[in-house]
Formats: sequence, C-alpha cells, structure tokens
Amino acid sequence: MTFFGQCLLTFLGMMNLIAFSLCGIDKWKAQHGLWRVPERILFGVAFLGGGVGFWIGMKLFRHKTRHLSFRILIPLAIVLWIILLVVLQLKWSLILA
Repeated sequence: MTFFGQCLLTFLGMMNLIAFSLCGIDKWKAQHGLWRVPERILFGVAFLGGGVGFWIGMKLFRHKTRHLSFRILIPLAIVLWIILLVVLQLKWSLILA
C-alpha cells in the first residue's frame, strides 16, 4: 500500500469514527432535550468520508432514519467515496500498489 493510500484510509477511518460518534451524541442529546448537532455538520462529516460510520450509527441508534434527506444523502456520500476510491486506484494506483 502506498503512503498516500495509508493516509487516505486512516483519514477515512477517523472520519467514520467521528460520524458514528456524532450520530450517537446527537441521538442522546435529542432524547435529553439538549442542544443538537446541526444537520449541516452531520452531512458535512458524511461527505468528508464518514458516510459509512454515519449510516451504521443511523441504524444502530435508530437516529434520523425517518428523514428523507438522510436516507438519500448519506448513501449518496458513500457511493461518491466508492467512486472516488475506484478512480484513484484504477487511474493512478494511489491506494494499493
């Protein structure tokens, strides 16, 4: 694996952990009537690479599952990252070498 690939996968792992954590934190805050994490932050983290973590958090915490925007945009973020990773690998072999 290339250095770039290692860095990218580490970044994606951290983003997914952050997204999963934010989903759990926001659910807890919703249940306790506290200040919530803004949706733009949740979507931003998902589109910065945390889509899988957020999707798992949605399912595990049963959070934001009824919101159509989350049911559409979170999978879209995942698909876009898959496309990006495939392109990086096929065109430039930047992930696995």
